[in-house]
Amino acid sequence: MKVNWQDNDAVSKIVDACVKGDRMSQELLYKSFYGKMATVCMRYAKNKEEAYDILQEGFVKVFEKLKHFEKKGSLEGWIRRIMSNTAIDHIRKKKDFYLSSNDSYELDSMVDDSEIDVELEQLLNMRVEIIIALIQNLSPAYRTVFNMYVLENMTHKEIAEYLKISEGTSKSNLAKAKQKLKEMVETYIKSHEHETF
Repeated sequence: MKVNWQDNDAVSKIVDACVKGDRMSQELLYKSFYGKMATVCMRYAKNKEEAYDILQEGFVKVFEKLKHFEKKGSLEGWIRRIMSNTAIDHIRKKKDFYLSSNDSYELDSMVDDSEIDVELEQLLNMRVEIIIALIQNLSPAYRTVFNMYVLENMTHKEIAEYLKISEGTSKSNLAKAKQKLKEMVETYIKSHEHETF
């Protein structure tokens, strides 16, 4: 069964059926959003296994909270937010999650931010699997802040509140993540000069 997820009536019917425990509707929702949400989880996870764990945990939360979906905005956006939050919570609980809290970190001492953004433009022109692989090579803290700021469009204030850190720490971790990604993009491009992305 094909569903137009932009059709509010169709979405409303499927959400109601899922809340009532209708297995076919739950399976339909799961299969419809599995691919897109797997990509969200891969951006935060260090490998496919961890991404799969986050994805499953995220879908459990989606089905638990579906009765609270107000059917006003996009269901996909609502599910994406739950997946992102699940991924962030999952990573935050790990022992290797360490946020550099050097608030006196001199952003000016870094390469010009616009120069880094040019490198990130190159990153965005690469194939999705390459982008995900490079992002996965960031430390859990850098990866999380980078995803929240660049891909989830959160402000440093929102990131700081969510991760219980200062805005300066968020900015510092983003700058370091961008610098690290810039270096990885340069290395990748040099080692694959004769390929098209």
